[in-house]
Amino acid sequence: MSAATVPAPDTSTASAVKADSIRKSFGATVAVDDVSFDIAPGTVHALLGENGAGKSTIVKLLSGLIEPDSGGFTVFGEQARLGSPRASHRLGIETAFQEMTLVKDLTVLDNMLLPYAPVGPIGMIRRRMAARDVAAHFERFDIAGIDLEDEVRDLDLAVQQKIEIARAIYRKPRILLLDEPTSTLSGRDVDWLGDVIARLKGEGVTIVFISHRMPEVRAFCDRLTVLRNGGHIATGDVSGFSDGDVIEMIIGRSISQTFPSRPDAGADQGPEVLAAAQLCAGRKLKDASFSLRRGEILGVGGLQGMGQLDLFLACFGMAEIHSGTISVDGKPVTFTSPADAIGANIGLGMVPEDRKTEALFLKLNGKHNASLPVIERFTRFGLIDGEAERTAISRVFDRIDVDRRALWTPVGAFSGGNQQKIAIAKWLVSESRILLLFDPTRGIDVGTKHELYVLMREYVEAGGSILFFSTEIPELVNLADRVMVLYGGRVAEEIPAERLSEQAIVKAALGGESKMAERVA
Repeated sequence: MSAATVPAPDTSTASAVKADSIRKSFGATVAVDDVSFDIAPGTVHALLGENGAGKSTIVKLLSGLIEPDSGGFTVFGEQARLGSPRASHRLGIETAFQEMTLVKDLTVLDNMLLPYAPVGPIGMIRRRMAARDVAAHFERFDIAGIDLEDEVRDLDLAVQQKIEIARAIYRKPRILLLDEPTSTLSGRDVDWLGDVIARLKGEGVTIVFISHRMPEVRAFCDRLTVLRNGGHIATGDVSGFSDGDVIEMIIGRSISQTFPSRPDAGADQGPEVLAAAQLCAGRKLKDASFSLRRGEILGVGGLQGMGQLDLFLACFGMAEIHSGTISVDGKPVTFTSPADAIGANIGLGMVPEDRKTEALFLKLNGKHNASLPVIERFTRFGLIDGEAERTAISRVFDRIDVDRRALWTPVGAFSGGNQQKIAIAKWLVSESRILLLFDPTRGIDVGTKHELYVLMREYVEAGGSILFFSTEIPELVNLADRVMVLYGGRVAEEIPAERLSEQAIVKAALGGESKMAERVA
């Protein structure tokens, strides 16, 4: 199929998409139950709800990946048969998925052309012509500078997300589904997406936008639909609901205080547990020094790709250290692998940015995932004591409110929020005293975010310590005891609690008034 064969958007009909009594179940689990809503053509429509509310099921149904058990969709007034992705594509429906569909071992160009690469008369792909077309497309949407021959695996997650979005747009959709597109984006990249959405809307494209971030919903969207437990709760203009209204509809209750209270800035500090001095590591970290104390949440801010990931990987034995030192309890340490960092005398645990590929084995149950770092604790004479393992894991799952089904159910069957809880649970089982949390609330609904915020504060109040990176600046402002901001691979500024604000973090992230920008240049 050529993208050029997709009909032009028709804004004369009453609905671009109309869902009529959609029902879909997976075994005994009802994912979507009698859901009906309308999306007006040429608008940006938010689809909101907790993880597991049915949003992803709706996206998969519209994308042709699965079919409803009953009910159906109309697309621009015509009954739609969405039995396959190709059927959706023929109707002009394209999707940029949160769990990206890029093939990491292929080049950017090859991914952009899948599965409709232009071919010549003898079946050969016209790569040169396609490369010019893709390069022009990237330039049009302000993502020029990406080498089309780079393998996707070598690119930052944010760049991969932009390519995922660009590929969906490349096929000239009438309806574009954006499934949590900002979960890997921050700062200028979110602004970039806002510009893209505004441009497509101006061209008559209908956009379905899934997000857990209300500021983005208000900035980008005209209307919204809220789902809860697979059912339709409300549809209406974004301006007709307060943030509190939306949160209450999403989780079925109000959250009186989103963030837990933070200790006074003058509270006594514990001893230093983790520190770095002039650390240069990986590809992007050039000079980072910090000190993390017991009972403290030290935030890490900065635009994407400023060395944050290399900092965390170095502290967990996963990135090469070129110079500088890491210390634990005031003593220099050398980590040759994560096993060294996890060790009993160190006690580090890390929650990485991509839970599905880096934190969890999706085909294993929650019990096996949670016990992996310390499986030897439950082993005698080469055999696992299943009862002891189950008892220890159950205690932690109860503490962080993970369904007991996770003990025997593959984690791939659970929502993103529960998967993230299990990724954290394994470090609680191992009794880690220092947690490295890299954007732990990415793609998590507001209710589960609140639970994780409370868990983080309870953890440090019990004597643990957290090094915490987030792409959501309000999290850093309200959770961290202080924040260090990276710029160009260096610590641009450390902001104490009494000066913490979104403006201060953004200013430092952009170079601020420091001389960091000049040094990087």
